[in-house]
Amino acid sequence: MKIGFNAPIAGSLAQAETLTRICVGGEAMGFDFATFSDHIVIPTSINARYPYSETGEFPTGSAAAGRHEQLTEIAFVAAKTSRLRLVTSVMVVPHRPAVLAAKILSTIDVLSGGRLTVGIGAGWLQEEFEAIGAAPFAARGAVTDEYLQAFRALWTQEDPRFAGEHVKFGGIVFAPKPVQKPGPPIWVGGESGPALRRTARLGDAWYPIGTNPAHPLDSLARYRAGIVRLREAVADAGRDPASVGLVYRVAKHGEDVPRKASDGERRLFSGSPADIAADLRDLSDLGVTDVDFAFPGATAEEMLDAMKQFRDNVVSRL
Repeated sequence: MKIGFNAPIAGSLAQAETLTRICVGGEAMGFDFATFSDHIVIPTSINARYPYSETGEFPTGSAAAGRHEQLTEIAFVAAKTSRLRLVTSVMVVPHRPAVLAAKILSTIDVLSGGRLTVGIGAGWLQEEFEAIGAAPFAARGAVTDEYLQAFRALWTQEDPRFAGEHVKFGGIVFAPKPVQKPGPPIWVGGESGPALRRTARLGDAWYPIGTNPAHPLDSLARYRAGIVRLREAVADAGRDPASVGLVYRVAKHGEDVPRKASDGERRLFSGSPADIAADLRDLSDLGVTDVDFAFPGATAEEMLDAMKQFRDNVVSRL
């Protein structure tokens, strides 16, 4: 199983020297990948409901202190590292024009030597869509699906052409193609029915967060049931269920996490290092190949120390 960490993209930890220390340090410790979140701007007034908190409030945190653009930061980190995989977690697909986004992603994959994974989502923050002039928020699902198909065409076709409702192109040269064939892996984020269907049609892997209050996957029983729904959706889409991988994102872990999920079962990634290692083994048995974690710390030293403790106390048990 591959283990990843969330790279800072906002605030003091995202300053060039600090960010480099964290990512280079994580690579040296043996972590397999780093993840990078995506917000171009944070509106000062948000009415949209954030899916991953009980209250629906978005944790703005250090946004006022500065937030980098996701793909630019990934390109920066790619130049500072040599082995670490780089995961968009997730890239909001409608935020960037399809051909431009495909080009940036292809460039990162080429310059990093094939270390990019494209985690994607359709987005939730309507006010951000409006502020950056993105495609209409109400059409975000259809736009996401079309853009993903356009990415594949651009990455694989010698004479790429596409004619959809939201993106059209033809008669263009798109080179260089990504190092990875047929392109960087696409991990589809989200836990809802539309996210499962998008994964089934267009994804290389399903990439949920376990703690979405509306679609919780925070116990082993719930996650197993989610995998069953995914496999059924993949079969319905006419694909081999075994062709779609499983990856998982952990928002919180450790002794401070409540021991029970709301279904009465043990909550995944709560408890001691031994408990967390056991959860990772259980997920591995289900076919999960990659799991990423958020690590605390107000400084690079504190975050790297938390990562080291996790490596020594959890990963060493696997």
